Amino acid sequence: MKAVIVEDEIIAAQNLQRLIVQINNDIEILAVLQSIEESVEWFSENPHPDLVFMDIHLSDGSSFSIFEKVKIQAPIIFTTAYDEYALKAFEVNSIDYLLKPINIKDLERAIEKFSHYNKTNSNNEEVISNMLAIFQKEKKVYKSNFLIAHRDKFIPLSINDIAYIYSENKIAKIVTFDHRIFYENDSLDKMQQQLDPQKFFRANRQFIISHKAIKDITMWFDSKLSVNLSVEIPEKIIVSRIRAGEFKDWYSGK
Repeated sequence: MKAVIVEDEIIAAQNLQRLIVQINNDIEILAVLQSIEESVEWFSENPHPDLVFMDIHLSDGSSFSIFEKVKIQAPIIFTTAYDEYALKAFEVNSIDYLLKPINIKDLERAIEKFSHYNKTNSNNEEVISNMLAIFQKEKKVYKSNFLIAHRDKFIPLSINDIAYIYSENKIAKIVTFDHRIFYENDSLDKMQQQLDPQKFFRANRQFIISHKAIKDITMWFDSKLSVNLSVEIPEKIIVSRIRAGEFKDWYSGK
């Protein structure tokens, strides 16, 4: 049996690999993928495995975004820390899950179940579609303002004033349209989770950009995109070939 792990936490991925080997050392792990972008690229360019272990929360968003970009021809075992309501949704839709932290008995049960799983494309697609619909129903409230700590005070900052956020030495550097600069100790991953995805786009590992800040877009080599903003930027903002379509859909409001 060949398997792929989609997990952004290195220690969690290593632990899962160790448990899999303990249960069945004939299972070959083809790849450990850490992000939506990496997963879409891998599944687009490689033969699909027999089984996929997939974390729901990845550093660049929900793993359900993967299914919107590529068809995965394999059953999925999700790993999750969701509450009981969400877990019941998994059971209703006849898809297996592993609740973190993963233990060997639950993993063994899941692998045994999928060893007898009748892998039909239509069934797998229906399950994924049902799960995607469930999670899309959850409304998330995003920040409208930040309070930036500065010396002995807090400075209010509206998200409408933010042109882009740049990762600098693992610290988020916030740049406004009027050229003010603020620093937050949070990573870009945490900042991204707080921002409305209709207004802000994670262009790459270094940049989160505001929709309002985009001046124009240049076609780059290998079907990549170079995004030009109305404010100065420390380096070119390149959107990868894999995410170019997603970016254009986001910008046009699809």
